[in-house]
Amino acid sequence: MANAKVIPLEEGWNEIKAKALDKLQNILNEDMKTGQTNLFGPKEYVQIYTTCYDMCTQRSPYNWSRELYQRHGETIEQYLNDYVLPALKDKPRQGSNILLTELQHRWKNHQIMNKWLKKFFTYLDRYYVKHHSLPTLSQAGLRSFRTHIYDVIKADTTQAILSLINDEREGKIIDKTLVKSIVELYEGMGMGTLDAYTTDLENPLLESTREHYARKREEWINDSTPDYMIKAEGALREESDRVAEYLNSSSESKILKVLEDEILERVEMVLLEKETSGCRALLQNDKSEDLNRMYRLFQRLENGLVPIASIVETFITEVGMEEVQRRQARVDGEKDKNDDPSFIKALIGLHDKYLAVVKNDFAGHSLFQKALKNAFVEVMNTNVGQFTNAELMSTYCDRILKSGGEKLSEAEIEESLDKIVQLFTYLTDKDMFAEIYRNQLAKRLLASRSSEDAEKLMIAKLKVQCGTQFTSKMEGMLSDLAVGGQQRQEFEQRIRQEKIPLDFSVLVLTTGFWPSYKSPEVTLTDEMQKCMNIFRDWHDQKHQKRKLQWIMTQGNATVRGTFGKKTYELMVVTLQAVVLDALNDGVTLGYEELAQRLNLEGDMLKPTLHSLSCGKYKVITKTPAGNKINNTDTFTANAKFTSNMRKVRIPMASLDSSFSTKKVEEDRTIAIEAAIVRIMKARKTLQHQQLLSEVLAQLSFFNPNPRVVKKRIEALIDREYLERSAENTGVYNYLA
Repeated sequence: MANAKVIPLEEGWNEIKAKALDKLQNILNEDMKTGQTNLFGPKEYVQIYTTCYDMCTQRSPYNWSRELYQRHGETIEQYLNDYVLPALKDKPRQGSNILLTELQHRWKNHQIMNKWLKKFFTYLDRYYVKHHSLPTLSQAGLRSFRTHIYDVIKADTTQAILSLINDEREGKIIDKTLVKSIVELYEGMGMGTLDAYTTDLENPLLESTREHYARKREEWINDSTPDYMIKAEGALREESDRVAEYLNSSSESKILKVLEDEILERVEMVLLEKETSGCRALLQNDKSEDLNRMYRLFQRLENGLVPIASIVETFITEVGMEEVQRRQARVDGEKDKNDDPSFIKALIGLHDKYLAVVKNDFAGHSLFQKALKNAFVEVMNTNVGQFTNAELMSTYCDRILKSGGEKLSEAEIEESLDKIVQLFTYLTDKDMFAEIYRNQLAKRLLASRSSEDAEKLMIAKLKVQCGTQFTSKMEGMLSDLAVGGQQRQEFEQRIRQEKIPLDFSVLVLTTGFWPSYKSPEVTLTDEMQKCMNIFRDWHDQKHQKRKLQWIMTQGNATVRGTFGKKTYELMVVTLQAVVLDALNDGVTLGYEELAQRLNLEGDMLKPTLHSLSCGKYKVITKTPAGNKINNTDTFTANAKFTSNMRKVRIPMASLDSSFSTKKVEEDRTIAIEAAIVRIMKARKTLQHQQLLSEVLAQLSFFNPNPRVVKKRIEALIDREYLERSAENTGVYNYLA
């Protein structure tokens, strides 16, 4: 090593320049357009690398590492200033494609030059650059390009790129590969970050995009809302594709945000409120595809769906109220009834339709679910006529579940029950529905006019919505019938021993589960009374602590009657049966005599006589004839009665009011007071408004008036469950 020849700086540099740098520059200036990449053979490369290595490993003062690093940079700078910059300076005037094509070519050449210089001077990178914390050769080469080329022409190239992008937006075909390569140049100029891309290209692009679509917005706004939305959706899709094809992916959200601001947010209400094509018109005309597009577009905006949901809610409310008005017209035009299936079916149809709109067109979004709910809450709680919607709904259920009502298959029954329960959820007075439904359920069960499976199915659906407390009495009614079936089998064995000439069975019901019924002390036939006595004795032996109360208004009987030469089986209620027995064998009795013999008041006897003498099947004759029962009338069996049917069911109006709000009000009072005590027991002290809010939140079956709650608070204060605070009368304390 001591005898090794020292390479002087200029001698070594001239050798490197002659064998590598000059050749590289000549190739780049002349031949590189052919795409050649293997510029130096292995032997040439090793010679140049060795020279550089030797110059960097000589002892000081002949270690030329610093000088070579410096001349490496000067070589690149000289090449850029002498060849690259002049080639680019005159291109902006010749067009965007020419400028960008030349830049693409020069950038590729620069990358090749940087690569080979790094190879030749590798030893500098390994030791000198590393030990002195200098930019690597690659970094130095990039910085030179950025300083001497990029910073000089970036304004022109950015404008050229924007020009091509706008050309493409107008439908022209551009060289996307060229644009992509220049975008990559911008990314590379960030030296590992996207700062250059963001500052020099993305920001001007966003501004250009805003200007472009502001102009488009003014052009499109005169179109119909669906046409505008199609164009807007197309623009968003095209910009997204554009980013994927030749821009940095980080730009997508920013560009789309510009579009959302310009072509959606600025004109949202104008589009939604267009008279013939806005949101309301689309709902009116069932334009599902357009509504879904509207949802997809305005979902992009922070609060873009709020005004749409408001329009949807208003529209559904108006459509629902139209059905309410149609019912009002029917009520005004004829006698009001608690049965209006056309109204309930119309509401079910509307709910099905707009539930599908919410699910399909608005993707089940919570805002639109809330809009649907609010609309139907208003509709379902708007009552017209004598009967509430709760009663109409319960009666519709009665039609579905009752034998001989709506003729539906099991699947259709379940579907109908599902839909009625959906409407039920919108009622604020659910307890009112429950009381009405329980009365009608009792009638169906006692008359054996419904399917047990269907009844259980409906109760299960109500239980899912409102909990066990809501359906406990209904479930108790079904349980009574199940237990009663076992008891009837046991009693049948007992009564057969007595050889009674009647088929006699009894339903034992739990008082708390079933509605309250009138219980007249009617005088029964001897056979009926004997059967009742036998049952009472048998029941008292089995259940000593239970008290029996006979409900004659709910009993049924089948009476065999002979009229002339024909015999019929008359299916009647117990009171009708005892009246028929009193008039047996052609007996004629006056009204007063019948009332005395049967021990029945007028409110019981007159409806019974009316059903037998003035109804469809006149099995007894009233004198004088007429449709009204008077105290002076006389009655006898109708010897001329005939019917095409052997079995005849003789209907009779209910002797018990079908529903009384008094019971509901009593239950509500108890529920409100229980909620107040429960809350105060846990909280000990509460302000009036807080207590009121918590009570309203707990009462899910009905929505009480705040004044009613206040009245119940006062009642609890009077009964010393609560007291007013001495310091503040608006604060209540719980008294243990």
